[in-house]
Amino acid sequence: MYLNFFGLTEQPFQLTPDSHFLYLSGGHMRAKAYMDYTVWKRDGFVVITGEIGAGKTTLIHKLLSEVEGDVKLIRIFQTQLNEVEFLQAMLIELGFESGHLKDHGKVELLSLLNTYLLDSYSQGKHVVLIVDEAQNLSPKVLEEIRMLSGLESEKEKILNIILVGQPELNDTLSRPDMEQLVQRIRLRFHVGALSQDETWEYIVHRLKVAGCADGDIFDKDVLPLVYKYTGGIPRKINILCDTALICAFADSVNRVDETVMKEAISELQWQPVAPRPPRAAQSRGARSEADAIAAALNQHGESAAPSFTAGSDQWAQLFSLVLRLLGDMSARMGNVDEKLQHLEALLGNKEDADAATRNDGESRPAEADDGPEGLGVRPATNVHIARQK
Repeated sequence: MYLNFFGLTEQPFQLTPDSHFLYLSGGHMRAKAYMDYTVWKRDGFVVITGEIGAGKTTLIHKLLSEVEGDVKLIRIFQTQLNEVEFLQAMLIELGFESGHLKDHGKVELLSLLNTYLLDSYSQGKHVVLIVDEAQNLSPKVLEEIRMLSGLESEKEKILNIILVGQPELNDTLSRPDMEQLVQRIRLRFHVGALSQDETWEYIVHRLKVAGCADGDIFDKDVLPLVYKYTGGIPRKINILCDTALICAFADSVNRVDETVMKEAISELQWQPVAPRPPRAAQSRGARSEADAIAAALNQHGESAAPSFTAGSDQWAQLFSLVLRLLGDMSARMGNVDEKLQHLEALLGNKEDADAATRNDGESRPAEADDGPEGLGVRPATNVHIARQK
């Protein structure tokens, strides 16, 4: 609609995952390197996670566009399947007819898959399983994937696996019953949101790919607004920038300035995105800040700590430190609990001894007593009762 007006050859901010428009930020470049490594080096098992709309599916499409003839990719995008349906989906991707598979049980499906993988390996072909939206996989399907990841020759794997999903996938993998699967994973990486500078580079990149030679349609003054309302998430950037172009076209304005951007935000009725710490970018001085927090925790034992900006490595170190502190605290509390139990036991023994002493003292007056010098004097209570009678 606005292409001719802005001198564009195609829509720069479409929502469909088009690898032609892929902008490789530092995080996206690293995630793609991990995926490439799995394909070209036949090295096991990779997990890539990222926020909703972070560009994970676009990375998959980029990988698919680059594979060579000796690589066979199994692409699974529908993941709300049971283990039998998942194996059927894999075989269909490999060229098996679905009608011949529907009556097959799990054992038969595994046999077909294993035979295909061995034949492919003997012919020098490489099979890679790519699962998108992997956060929806059930524990039983993940267990099947774990078993498949163990298929190997004497020298290398005959099936390599790439799981791509939202952050909930990490939550699933953190469960105790997923430990065996986690040990099979070779590489893991989380694709975070773009930084503010990367957000501007992303906008300019897509405009250039769409036919704007200098990428100069948006005033850079709109960048703080774009970042404030998108949080650096590529999909949200696409939605906002496309709406801004529509608003500018409707107003016959050939540039997107702050006024147009505010109008687009109003049209979408968006609220500012809550700030989040970046995951991929390295922060100068992050280590010293993490050490300062550790010192504060050791000195004061407080759970609250000053906020800081750090990369994924520094966050990992901080969380490891917190876990160690919690573990040490748990051990100390265990010692305290043992001492309290020992003290309770001592107090219980003392109370039993005191009770026994009191019982012994109360029982003596009830017995006959010869009294002084053996005169056979009865206790006073008995004497009193005898007089009443």
